[in-house]
Amino acid sequence: MRYQEKAWEVTAQVGGVILGKEKEIKEAMLVFLADGHILLEDIPGVGKTTMALAFSKAMKLDYKRVQFTPDVMPSDLTGFSVYRREEEKFVYQPGSIFCNLLLADEINRTSPKTQSALLEVMEERKCTVEGITREVPRPFLVIATQNPFGSAGTQYLPEAQVDRFMAAVTLGYPDFDSELSMAMTVGKKGRLEQVRPILDRGMLLKMQEEIHDVSIKEEVYRYILQLVTATRNHPYLERGASPRATIALVKMAKANAWLEGRSYVTPNDVREQFPYAASHRILLNTAAKMENKSKAQILAEIQTQVKRPPMGERYI
Repeated sequence: MRYQEKAWEVTAQVGGVILGKEKEIKEAMLVFLADGHILLEDIPGVGKTTMALAFSKAMKLDYKRVQFTPDVMPSDLTGFSVYRREEEKFVYQPGSIFCNLLLADEINRTSPKTQSALLEVMEERKCTVEGITREVPRPFLVIATQNPFGSAGTQYLPEAQVDRFMAAVTLGYPDFDSELSMAMTVGKKGRLEQVRPILDRGMLLKMQEEIHDVSIKEEVYRYILQLVTATRNHPYLERGASPRATIALVKMAKANAWLEGRSYVTPNDVREQFPYAASHRILLNTAAKMENKSKAQILAEIQTQVKRPPMGERYI
């Protein structure tokens, strides 16, 4: 069985738990295949934590969850040393980041100091404690959830923190039929318990290596850069997407092409992934807010304005 088929099986397993959210589940899978981190922006209770648990079970990853509250300290994430009298020395106790899949739940409820403790790990896959640098296991993936700003106890994430997420996804409420199905199975065997392992850590690492070999023609690279730079000159945006958005879009377009069974990226791969790579990196200005312009509307306008390269077999 090809690795692509295994990856689709993972999304099917998670889709059996989070009903009616196939597109969002696929995006999360693409981020993992591209060795990135994903930010889930939504109200409580729509299944963000459950989705993370389902992915950890389907991919057989070592999983940890941190509920971010104002009293969570950086050492809770990175670890600390304690003195052991019987050994007459300090012994390092690893923190919660030493896993394959970390769920940072309600990340915007904790202090900026604790939020910044994730920065080095998310970017470099290592942390430094008491002058000693330790690498985290590979793969290392972060699913962070945040409540809408304005909810009790929330604060803005630092821009540097937000920029380190490869993509942002909003789950939203389920549709009527999906929520009805959920209601009718209350009290029966939980859907999460039915998730079976499809991958293991080694297989996921091999998938990530294969994605590096997906090719992109120069005109598609140019199309990626034109989309990103258009956000920096848009009249409704105070801040456009950073160069990290360009890198993220390249990786996600490659992952999308690989998942679809292709060894090359087309403009459609880029077009599909652009909103997910850019939405959390742009900032609306006052004019956009006064005219009730949303980020989704602005990104759709940019996709219309930037000329897409013609399709065909020229990208093979």
